Amino acid sequence: MTDRALKVGIVGYGHLGEFSNENLCGAAVMFGTRNADKLRDSLPKELILHDLSDFTQTSVIVEVCHPLIVKEFGVRFLSHAHFLVGSPSALSDPKLEQDLRTAAKQYGKTLYVPSGALWGGQDIKKMNGSGTLRALSIRMSKHPSCFRLTGGLLSDWTEGEGRRVLYNGSVAELRPIAPNNVNTMAAAAIAASKLGFPEKSSQTLLSDYHIVEAEVTGPDGFTVKTVQQNPAKLGAVTGNATYNSFWSSLLGMCQCVYVCM
Repeated sequence: MTDRALKVGIVGYGHLGEFSNENLCGAAVMFGTRNADKLRDSLPKELILHDLSDFTQTSVIVEVCHPLIVKEFGVRFLSHAHFLVGSPSALSDPKLEQDLRTAAKQYGKTLYVPSGALWGGQDIKKMNGSGTLRALSIRMSKHPSCFRLTGGLLSDWTEGEGRRVLYNGSVAELRPIAPNNVNTMAAAAIAASKLGFPEKSSQTLLSDYHIVEAEVTGPDGFTVKTVQQNPAKLGAVTGNATYNSFWSSLLGMCQCVYVCM
């Protein structure tokens, strides 16, 4: 990407969208959601788009709302701008992932996936590229109020119950159950593309932090285990440290010098 001034479009104005806006000093920013009326009290009207198809004058489009937006508008976004997918769980749909890759190549744009709360993603990607990645498993633990689940999985949970394993299986099968809670796992699955979204994952209650435990397996008994403890308020989908990580990913799209590690 060049060093000229960027015009940034942000789709979604939740916590991450608002955080990105506060940090995007000097960039021309446009905002859009499925319901633009919700933005009237938060943003100047000249920055609000009422139709997501109008993101045609931006250099970069950043999605920070829901995987359905990636599915519905992703190819269209890539026909006009570079696209950062803040809901990488959408890419568990293999057809959608291929459509986005094809669109990026066709239109000469770049599809970006931020690391978010994933720790060690570059190392996973290196092992994946070298063919030495044998297995990857991730477990996430959060307080029940931090989950956004379908199917009433937490309807019978009480404070006195303690920990409960909600799911144990592939990321692809978990996504429809917890579309807003699996982006860290999805980012890991993309980094480990040769293993794909069938990678093992699980969601566990109960914790006052967002805890991500990852185990990477390579050849000849090589193993790396990490435990990340991310502070988070009750009810928060996004952990505190994830905001700066996401912002760093957005900055990384625009830098002209890269550090090889």
